[in-house]
Amino acid sequence: MQSEIRFRLATENDLDRIVAMLADDVLGSKRERYENPLPDSYIKAFQAITTDPNNELVVACNDNEVIGVQQITFTPYLTHQGGWRATIEGVRTAASVRGMGVGTELIKWGIKRAEKRGCHIVQLTTDKKRPDALRFYERLGFIPTHEGLKLKL
Repeated sequence: MQSEIRFRLATENDLDRIVAMLADDVLGSKRERYENPLPDSYIKAFQAITTDPNNELVVACNDNEVIGVQQITFTPYLTHQGGWRATIEGVRTAASVRGMGVGTELIKWGIKRAEKRGCHIVQLTTDKKRPDALRFYERLGFIPTHEGLKLKL
């Protein structure tokens, strides 16, 4: 990589690149719609995320190129004495930089951001069809302490 990775909040100008990264994946290619123009659902979701003070859509950049993305949601809980949690979701890196440490730096940045927001825990999920991702998160210190369940509506 030519320069140091920078992290910033995503702008609407980044949305096309973000959706392209989400779709450039075995599972993502089956559930995302990367089209030109993008479906309105992505624009509406982006606006909902960026106007919510407890959500941040963060991009990793090399020079001016967006090479990674993650969404961080900050949630207050009554459990853990009213503590806050950060949930990291939608983590993707561009195919051109996979295996170069961008994902590691992205997650480390997300953890530091959670600490700054006063969170007592960072949580995430990964699809069981992604064993490499599970190993990646475990190398970063995440422990599979819970069984996650989902109900598609």
